[in-house]
Amino acid sequence: QQKLAEAILREKKNFKINIHLATSLPLPSERDHLRPRIDMIVFMIDIKSKYSLKNVEASLAYVDASFFLGKVCFLVTGVGRVNCCSIEMSAIWKLGEIYCSPVLFCELEMEGIRVATAQRLLRMLQICAGHIPGVSALSFGSLMRTSAND
Repeated sequence: QQKLAEAILREKKNFKINIHLATSLPLPSERDHLRPRIDMIVFMIDIKSKYSLKNVEASLAYVDASFFLGKVCFLVTGVGRVNCCSIEMSAIWKLGEIYCSPVLFCELEMEGIRVATAQRLLRMLQICAGHIPGVSALSFGSLMRTSAND
């Protein structure tokens, strides 16, 4: 998580970005008044950890329904080691379908893939935050799901 966050922050951008790393939801409420606006939530699932999937599933209950209109994505890590999988791929695809959210796959241990993933997430964030004229998070999320089904 930390390396991906650092890669995102290193990317050139024309807007301010804050990244909050959390192991689960809900976030502590005592700092709600200090928390900046949340434009996108990326749930990371480690393909070799059943606990990782269970933790994400439990955290989803704390996400406002409006975020599932294009402002949530699932990032599946560790895909380069499919022989070590503890999670069925069908469970991950089902999660994306149930929550109408895109599923991205990556191997964060490889710097090139980590940078490409950072760039992709940053572009998604630009859309979710409303920085791309004419493209809404909802229309982008719909496009992502359509292309995944092709």
